[in-house]
Amino acid sequence: MTFVLGVVLFAVGIGISIALHEAGHMYSAKAFGMKVRRYFIGFGPTVFSFRRGETEYGLKIIPAGGFCDIAGMTALDELPDPDEAKRAFFRFPTWQRVVVLSAGSLTHFAVGILLIYVMAVSTGLPNLDRAPTPTVVSAVNQCIRMPDGSCQPAPARGVLQPGDRVVAVAGTPVHNFDELAKAIQSRSGPTKFQIERSRQPLTVSINVAQVPDSALGGQGDKLVGAIGVVPQRAGPVTLHFGPLDAVGKTVTFTGAMFVNTWQGVQQFPHKIPALLDRIAGENRPDSPVSVVGASVLGGDAADFGAWWFFLFLLATLNLFVGVFNLLPLLPLDGGHIAVNVYEGVRNAVRRAFGRPNGPPVDYNRLMPITYAVVIVFIGVSLLTITADIVNPIRLPQ
Repeated sequence: MTFVLGVVLFAVGIGISIALHEAGHMYSAKAFGMKVRRYFIGFGPTVFSFRRGETEYGLKIIPAGGFCDIAGMTALDELPDPDEAKRAFFRFPTWQRVVVLSAGSLTHFAVGILLIYVMAVSTGLPNLDRAPTPTVVSAVNQCIRMPDGSCQPAPARGVLQPGDRVVAVAGTPVHNFDELAKAIQSRSGPTKFQIERSRQPLTVSINVAQVPDSALGGQGDKLVGAIGVVPQRAGPVTLHFGPLDAVGKTVTFTGAMFVNTWQGVQQFPHKIPALLDRIAGENRPDSPVSVVGASVLGGDAADFGAWWFFLFLLATLNLFVGVFNLLPLLPLDGGHIAVNVYEGVRNAVRRAFGRPNGPPVDYNRLMPITYAVVIVFIGVSLLTITADIVNPIRLPQ
């Protein structure tokens, strides 16, 4: 039940982010005197709408985005109303148009930064400076939760104790928990474990169980070894700050996230093949996720009580969408910004030589490129959603 609540809450968070994105466009346009005809969340048939002043507000049936209809967004927009023709978007100074077009991404950035501050003073920020995980056992589980909801007794129960350091598995030395996990997953049945308990060497035998990979946070049904232990973490998972200290930490943490987000945007095309692997059933946690997959991860975070990860994921999503939306590609806002900046620079050059402003950019000539970008976006979106449905990435238990 908590998982379902987490999925719903995360989906609501995404919906609010979309609504705020479009609100950023709307309020900045209104502030400059542009005419905003419609403000809608979703696409397709209208569920309901109402009019307040000159703007129609509403909700459409497909919750996959939203739009803010500003009169005269391009010169192709027909403006039979004299008031609309006077207040058309393309008639305003370039800097004002760029502000309006950037307002959606700026809103995402504001939401992301606010969430990071909230994390700093409440759930805590992820500790990015944690040392590598050692092979010390922090806790021994009573059982291993299986994909069907059942609970299989943990083989390490009654054999290992909190504080035990695993030195070797079946004679193979292990130096960190990743090596330990791989050594265990490759074993089955009675296995010798060399450990240190209170600095004294011991050899114990554990009957390694075979469980589906998905029971350990993987994505497949391949059977792997498991004993049911929790590693000791080197340093706290999260760091908490006071209201004042959190301000500075929010700035530095947000800067690091922007760097990681930009790197993620650059690496995005190279991760597309991983989606095909995931659809084929492989465990590829490095592949992109859609809003569906992000909501599933949000549900897992709520189910495990990891609300810091829930907020962190929502903040990361806002920063990623904000950066991605500024790419100079139509129909993204960044593409429209590039067109308007081009017009402004071109007209400035023409005026410097005593010539009148040139005509608005003919968007008809840009439609083939726009359609190509849209087709690519739709294809990647379908791949990502398919992967998130047939083989979703889940948080390890």
